[in-house]
Amino acid sequence: MSFTEKISSFLQRPNDDLVSKDEIPWWLKYSARGIGSFAGLIALFFSLWNAIFGVIFFNEFNCILSNILLSLVAFSVLVCEAPCCCMFVDYVQETSNWAERRPYWNRSVYYMMGGIAPLILCRDLTIFLSCGLIFITGLLYGMMALGKKGTRADMAAVASPTGPAPQGEHSRTLMEDPDVWRPA
Repeated sequence: MSFTEKISSFLQRPNDDLVSKDEIPWWLKYSARGIGSFAGLIALFFSLWNAIFGVIFFNEFNCILSNILLSLVAFSVLVCEAPCCCMFVDYVQETSNWAERRPYWNRSVYYMMGGIAPLILCRDLTIFLSCGLIFITGLLYGMMALGKKGTRADMAAVASPTGPAPQGEHSRTLMEDPDVWRPA
């Protein structure tokens, strides 16, 4: 067993298969999970900090509401990305397993919208930092949802004026469907 296999088996979730079913690079998966966990912790800390001091120092209602919304988003990010941080809540593992079964684009949309919503209500530096980290996690999941890049030969065939050569039965991707973007 190589060193990278040992590290990947150490970082693996309890219910995961040893063989990856999709072709996403391991570094992208673990960087999205790591940044998501860090973003959830930072966002939860800053949102609780700002909400408490916002009430004490009579901050605007929009900023207090934004921090409450950010704390809810941060908790949900922690539940999905690092369920070990919330292990004393009963439903966390079930929710985390449900989120793992969803396609990557679902997480991407949720994290991007969750990163933008509190920022619309209040523009504070700590909210910007917290929402930015959650948004970056959404971008990483969006890259994972796009999938693997095509080979050089496939891209050249799509770019040719005659279009790609017909191939056997396989799933179609955006790269293989030139009618999506080809000018008339």
